[in-house]
Amino acid sequence: MIFILIIGCFFNAQLTIAQQLTFSDIDRQDKADLNFEIIGKMNSNILIYKNTRWKHKITVLDNSMQEVETVFLDFLPEKTFNVDFIAYPNHAFMVYQYQKKNILYCMVVKLDAMGKKLTKPVQIDSTQIPFYADNKIYTTIASENKEKIEVFKLHKKNDNYTLATNLFDKDFKRIHQNRQQLSYDERRDTYTNFLVDNEGNFVFTKETKEGNRGGSNKLSLIQLKNREDTLTFLPINLSTNYIDNVILKIDNLNNRYLFTSFYYKKNRGNIEGVFSTVYNKVEHKISTPTFSVIDDSIRNAAKSNGQIRLALNDFFIQQIVSKKDGGYIVVSEDFSTQNTGGNNSPFNRWDYFNSPYNFNSYYYNPYGGFNRPFNNFNNFNNPQRVRYYYSNILIMSFNKTGIQEWSRVIQKDQYDDETDNFLSYVLAPFNGELHFLFNSDRKNQLIADHSINVNGDVKRNPTLKSREKGHQFMPRLTKQVGAKQFIIPCDYRGFICFAKVDV
Repeated sequence: MIFILIIGCFFNAQLTIAQQLTFSDIDRQDKADLNFEIIGKMNSNILIYKNTRWKHKITVLDNSMQEVETVFLDFLPEKTFNVDFIAYPNHAFMVYQYQKKNILYCMVVKLDAMGKKLTKPVQIDSTQIPFYADNKIYTTIASENKEKIEVFKLHKKNDNYTLATNLFDKDFKRIHQNRQQLSYDERRDTYTNFLVDNEGNFVFTKETKEGNRGGSNKLSLIQLKNREDTLTFLPINLSTNYIDNVILKIDNLNNRYLFTSFYYKKNRGNIEGVFSTVYNKVEHKISTPTFSVIDDSIRNAAKSNGQIRLALNDFFIQQIVSKKDGGYIVVSEDFSTQNTGGNNSPFNRWDYFNSPYNFNSYYYNPYGGFNRPFNNFNNFNNPQRVRYYYSNILIMSFNKTGIQEWSRVIQKDQYDDETDNFLSYVLAPFNGELHFLFNSDRKNQLIADHSINVNGDVKRNPTLKSREKGHQFMPRLTKQVGAKQFIIPCDYRGFICFAKVDV
């Protein structure tokens, strides 16, 4: 799942960006194994959900990042997990799941701007599951305008998925529910990109491989239109090419769905370029796909090392940014891992795309930021020592017909052992540009700020630096809570705290 971001028009802002950094106090209970989600800003307060084991709470911070109150969510049952929030200016809905014996319950409760209950929890759905089955089967998504909310489940049994959908309005009143059966071959099929548009249409994609490894040679758009009971399948022509990890983006402004992926000429081959196509909601048809070759000049700028033909093989598409004129920007990043213990074999994209843990983990935020959801901060359970590498960022702009306009590379070189929470970047739109914020020097707590405008002009802005020693920023977990305000999680000597950035 990915965010919606509409860029009306970029402008060249010849401004000196003044950045103000404010830290929250340290809570000694918020250690490195904390799970959290930055809910958002409500009534000028910032709300943060925190969870350790079976303890759940919401910390309320004022605009100075001082704690106003901590609300313990004592009404949550002991085995509660998969907590999601949909935040509005003065309230939020919390959707959560809990298991009692072999029954899984999905619930919703309305909270006020102080994180306290406004209503009693209401059951949305329930599922009977085998004792040892996967119990994380419900997912909550919202449309760009937050007028529609979809709570759905995918429950696998034998060679089929049961897809159960529940569509709600902004007051969480049920509009429609539906149940479907989907065929599933776990060696070849991938269902992903579950999204809901502003009209309440539920859409997702299906990729199919020739064998049990490598890229996909078949792609379909699947739709369940608002208040209808039948799924529609629209095949997308890939010609003789292969793709992996297609990204679906809803462009509500232009009534279109955008698709993009890297593509290959042969299975498990080298990346040739970018595949893209568009579904027009008004005309109810998919445009002729384009396959844009990435030339050697961009490959040479993007590669960290090695041969030019292999330069893009560790790049993964992270975001699509839609533009007002129907064009779009595709952002990808160079990512790899390596075991530094007994097994030194490196990670490769085929391991990634054949992993059961491969999924798109991006949620919508009203200011268009691309924020990772619910922080899995504790990455210390891997029996082997893993080194994470996050390198260059490749940015490509396309017009509304899928023709490439320009490509740019932002250079960076990051690595860390055991965890990648301090690596990668956050994409922050402000002052008419897209800003890429990432750690350039963890030791000195420096955050680099590189921005790009609609013409592809890249600019290095002044670094963001902490005046207080000991804070290590986690930019990739940043959440944008205002037009020019961001919350960045930090590690301070093994404790989690938060920094507010005003630009």
